[in-house]
Amino acid sequence: MTSPSAIEQEPRQVFPPTLREVMLRPRWLALLAFSLVVAGVLAWLGQWQLGRAVDTAPSEPGQTEIVRPLADVAQPGAYLPEPLVGQRVEANGRWIAGDFLVVASRFNDGVEGYWVTGQLRLDAVATPTSIAVAVGWTRDASSADRAVEALDAQVRADPDAVVAVTGRLISDEGPGRPPAGVDPQTMTRMSPAVLLGRWHDVDGVAVYRPYIASQTAIGPVDAIDSPAPEERSRVNWLNIFYAAEWAIFAGFALYLWYRLARDAWEKEVEDLEDAEAEALAAGSPASRD
Repeated sequence: MTSPSAIEQEPRQVFPPTLREVMLRPRWLALLAFSLVVAGVLAWLGQWQLGRAVDTAPSEPGQTEIVRPLADVAQPGAYLPEPLVGQRVEANGRWIAGDFLVVASRFNDGVEGYWVTGQLRLDAVATPTSIAVAVGWTRDASSADRAVEALDAQVRADPDAVVAVTGRLISDEGPGRPPAGVDPQTMTRMSPAVLLGRWHDVDGVAVYRPYIASQTAIGPVDAIDSPAPEERSRVNWLNIFYAAEWAIFAGFALYLWYRLARDAWEKEVEDLEDAEAEALAAGSPASRD
């Protein structure tokens, strides 16, 4: 018969928890709830991105070729929406003397040259408003400079003359640095924001962010080659890619919870096995000797 002292010396067997038991503990349930919230937010972002990937109301083909009043297409200071880039518009106004400027690195039918640009002060508007206009193209800088002189002389001779301009409305290209070794004042990008810094008589004047590329040459210049923009696809694949990324992130949030819970379970099982092994080693005859 086994003595009570012998029974007390036998190690008590401890059964390790299952992975399910660990996951149902309050700590891991709370972390699961947090992971579900994160995954839900990421899934909503993916759905929002996917909704923007398909244009459900695309512009009709050829809409950019219909000449529309400038005020119906864009407003001063506002960015030009992508569907309206290249839209043909018309505007009436008068040129501002001294504000015909040259922009380099302009290509016409693949030939590099220069644009002559001007400030058009719009007519019949409540607030003084201007828009930059690319009036034409020249092959060399000297021809562009002569065109500027001729246009300035014409405007000074009749500063109140109202002109009508028709052309494509194009987004601001943003500022850019001139190439090394050239005049630092050289402009190589068509940016109304940069032109505004060199214009005269602009106090209290509202300015359009996009500019007009005139469809006909104004002054002793060549017409600017400005073909119709290509028809946009109804599907934006970049947005679909972003939506897939959000879905992956949402799945990763749940996988991270599972991986952390499993690591905690494996560590707990390993600790119990180590403790049981130590207890068996402590209770063996060899250890008592």
